[in-house]
Amino acid sequence: MICGTGLWDNIAVCSSFTFPTVQSNDNINEIADALQQPADLNFELPDPEDEEIPEQDFLQQVDVAWQVCDRFDLQTEIWRGRILRAVRDREKVGGDGRGTGFLGWLKEREISKSQAYSWIQLANSADTLLEEGKLQPSAIKNFSKRAFVETAKAVPEVQVMVSEAAQKGDRITRREVRQINDEWTAMTSDLLPEPVKVKAADNTLPTRYIAPLVKELEKLPESHQESLQQELEINPDVDTIKQVTTEARNLAKYLKASAQVQALDKAKVDIESALEEAQRVGCLNVAADLVNQASQMEQMIAKLYMTWKRISNLADRLYVDTGASTPNLRSFLDCVEPLGGEVMELQISDVSDRSIRLQIQETE
Repeated sequence: MICGTGLWDNIAVCSSFTFPTVQSNDNINEIADALQQPADLNFELPDPEDEEIPEQDFLQQVDVAWQVCDRFDLQTEIWRGRILRAVRDREKVGGDGRGTGFLGWLKEREISKSQAYSWIQLANSADTLLEEGKLQPSAIKNFSKRAFVETAKAVPEVQVMVSEAAQKGDRITRREVRQINDEWTAMTSDLLPEPVKVKAADNTLPTRYIAPLVKELEKLPESHQESLQQELEINPDVDTIKQVTTEARNLAKYLKASAQVQALDKAKVDIESALEEAQRVGCLNVAADLVNQASQMEQMIAKLYMTWKRISNLADRLYVDTGASTPNLRSFLDCVEPLGGEVMELQISDVSDRSIRLQIQETE
């Protein structure tokens, strides 16, 4: 069984402990004395080979132990973030202005810069929730670490609802935070037609499908949003939401790709209107895929040119360094050097007689 002493007795202490705002010598000595105490690692788990323990009881005990670890992880990382923030801010006051001292402090403790700022961000989020009164310190113990981070990223209204649930004693995981966020999105987004909101409100339409839809619609110009919203208004069901979400995701991806196609930019094509017309005549996927392929082709041509130049330069260098004393190396060079020439010829595959010939011409 999980032991009822040691670790469990320390949970209350860990949950309520905060660093003093003024670090007097007495405070420092008190903390230093605490660090000298032997660590109590009395943390027993159910015996996995004990067949007399029912499966449900075994899993429940393990889950409780995991929640304890989650709680310690979250609180420890908030504390680490506060410590790192203090070290960083101290460096701003008396450092060289480049953060050298802070980076050195991290290096001594084998902490990466990205990890440090992740902890600082977590501490900032915790302090914001606490200072604005959205969360009571005692409620933090009800969060998993990922749920707390997810809450910190959410809009203020969702933060309030999640915090209220935590303060009632509910266990908050990332799934609960996302569910509340999805429900809020379904009720408040201006991008959703009224029939969708009504069905989401009476739970006949799962909100977990609506949040991804809103996220994709936000990426689109208003003209494209309107056509997709009409589809949702006519058929406010799960299948239509899935279809529109996929369509919106692909459309956003293709619109982004079109901005990178030089051929379209030179001709000043109104790509949004062109895709609207394609959507009207039912060939949106074909037109959008063509844009995507054109973007990939231009990128591959640019990469091909850079590789071609590199091969040419390397072949020239190797030719200078080789001669009669290196016949095998010279033979190798003779085979590869044509790939850096003005005309390249390559067989498509070993099983086909077809080959392709490419010519690269540089222009000023």
